[in-house]
Amino acid sequence: MKNIVILLSLVLCSTIGSGQQLKPVQYTDGSQKLKGLITSNAAQKNLPAVLILPAWKGIDNEARTTAINLAKLGYVAFIADIYGEGNIPVDNAAASKLAGTYKSDYKAYQHRIQLALQELLKAGVDKDKIAVIGYCFGGTGALEVARAGFEVQAAVSIHGGLAKAADRPNKEIKTKVLVQHPADDKSVSAADLDNLEKELKEGNADFQIITYAKSGHTFTNPESSDFNPLMAERAWKHLVLFLDEVLK
Repeated sequence: MKNIVILLSLVLCSTIGSGQQLKPVQYTDGSQKLKGLITSNAAQKNLPAVLILPAWKGIDNEARTTAINLAKLGYVAFIADIYGEGNIPVDNAAASKLAGTYKSDYKAYQHRIQLALQELLKAGVDKDKIAVIGYCFGGTGALEVARAGFEVQAAVSIHGGLAKAADRPNKEIKTKVLVQHPADDKSVSAADLDNLEKELKEGNADFQIITYAKSGHTFTNPESSDFNPLMAERAWKHLVLFLDEVLK
């Protein structure tokens, strides 16, 4: 357990010994400058890949650590920049407001994710072995990837928002979906969870929803007061198992 906590707590400087580093990738959405991060193993062409959608404050230590650890497992990892330069929230209130605009304008969110996917493909990864994972706000984005029908093999929502507008119809979902849901997440209602399951069933999706006991919203993040090391360890193992199945 202690080793897992240490592993999950590592940040960008933890590349010592792994040989992996995160390199900036500049791209744009019209006049808006965006800056993602990609693991250095992208130099090896045709590897399976994972696009990481960060939480509501933008690219953070959890996203960076996950990218490095996925690279150690043989995946190229790319962390998307959803907000763009000059738009990084300074506090929770600002993050809530900005994330809320993308949740409401889900097509704009899907568009920013699609741009990040394009950058990942430019790196020369295996186009037939790509997954999208996201934390919190990014978990909402992972579900939007499945709803949009992007050509990826899997979408993983980690303590993500699950709801969508009531006037959006349920459609076929071809992407394999994993939802990692904390049991005590006050930001997700029982109705949200029920509606998502209904959506996935009606979409004839290959899906799995795992609920983690005694876990608040950001249970996988070592920097959060919600951090639950046991459940974070289990969630990581479930993620690795899922990615191994769908991408290798």
